Amino acid sequence: MASSIGTWMGGGGGSGRRTDVGFGSPFSSDIWDPLGLGFGGGLGLRPGAGGDDDVSALAHATVDWRETDKNHIFRVDIPGVKKEDVKVQIEDDNILEISGERIKEEEKGDDKWHRVERSRGSFRRRFRLPENADVEEISCGLENGVLTVNVPKKETQEVPKNVKSIDIA
Repeated sequence: MASSIGTWMGGGGGSGRRTDVGFGSPFSSDIWDPLGLGFGGGLGLRPGAGGDDDVSALAHATVDWRETDKNHIFRVDIPGVKKEDVKVQIEDDNILEISGERIKEEEKGDDKWHRVERSRGSFRRRFRLPENADVEEISCGLENGVLTVNVPKKETQEVPKNVKSIDIA
């Protein structure tokens, strides 16, 4: 059943690749809002999946989160969004928030629009970072419409284990 509502919850659609780790997960970043009350961008529709308001198409800016030995790497597709219109911040020491807005083009008096399909409006994605995230060393870059957020992992020191043998009587 979960796979049938996966696209409503921000999961992948048909690619076979899992893009969300499920309900109640600390890694889940989408808030389901079936009534369109403003909790998560309309009906949680993906870009190109319909929706008439300006926010619905961009509200779920697509994100890939990859973990390596030394980093957590977030890549966000935000084509057409300027660097000045994107904000990356940390809340409560472990919530990564990526937000921004694609501005609607100004209409000129003589222009006749035949079609408007490119998404515009605001977006906001939030992720709970694991305890090993070094939030003081986060770096970001925006290139070719892809925002990359690099969250280094804290150096972990292995605690030496003191093993004591006990004789069995």
